Amino acid sequence: MTEHQLTTVDPRDGHGITATLTELFDRAGVVGSLHVRDLDSGAEFGHGADRRVVLASVFKIPIALEYACQVAAGELDAASRHTVTAAYRSGGSATDGCRHDVGMSARDLAFLMMTISDNAATDLLLDVVGPDRVRATLDRLGHEDFGVSSCRALDDDIRRELGLDPGRPLDDQLAGVSPDRLMALGVNDPDRSPAATPREVTALLAALWHDTAGPADACAQVRGLMRQQVWQHRLASGFPDDVRTAGKTGTDFAVRNEAGVVEYPDGGRYAVGVFLRASSPATRQPLADRTIGLAARAAVDHVRAGGI
Repeated sequence: MTEHQLTTVDPRDGHGITATLTELFDRAGVVGSLHVRDLDSGAEFGHGADRRVVLASVFKIPIALEYACQVAAGELDAASRHTVTAAYRSGGSATDGCRHDVGMSARDLAFLMMTISDNAATDLLLDVVGPDRVRATLDRLGHEDFGVSSCRALDDDIRRELGLDPGRPLDDQLAGVSPDRLMALGVNDPDRSPAATPREVTALLAALWHDTAGPADACAQVRGLMRQQVWQHRLASGFPDDVRTAGKTGTDFAVRNEAGVVEYPDGGRYAVGVFLRASSPATRQPLADRTIGLAARAAVDHVRAGGI
């Protein structure tokens, strides 16, 4: 199925959009769940929208929200200095893979967390704002079942499940682990890992874009960070350059996600959450990544056309 073929399907046809999504997910070898919400009219469309899914790094959105709320309230200085030490680094990109301590502002921790999904920056920022405060903010917004964790805790769970050395970088120890064991890990299971439903995720995004998730300044900060995310291979890949995207990816073995908002030149704004469970834990899964963009585009086109 090509992008051109997607655009020739009548976007108002409810059966057609379901068939399109089913074919997309089947061809990519994934189980897909999706929800789209028109931020202005309230119109919505879902495909497995109430199925609980693993969030992976999508759970960094409420951490960013709590950071921004504390800054807006004057409780936290965005310029305050914090140090990413070896206690936070587990190997990977950005500060997570640095060999030496890195000092930066609270704002820059949030920036790296949201733009390149820096896990070390995430865990340090979570300690700065307080996990209990993040939980309280989600509960206040009615998202009591929306999961959040530190990245370090998830990595520790993987080490325990696989019997790995807790003192060595996780990635260095995964090379000899079979794909079946990786697929069975708790981080792939919404009953054992931070989870939510696609509908809950787009509701949180709607609150951020409507300035009801917290003070208007805080919501604007989170939107600004999400618009600077560097990854263009998932959600953004389904839309032309004149459509602005803001998003947060999530990746972990079988998990391929992105949640965000697409904003059209005509003023249309749509919160989107696409959550995939792949059939393999392979690191490189370009078809699954591309499917996120294609599925999001098909569903947004359906909502824009007034489909039900």
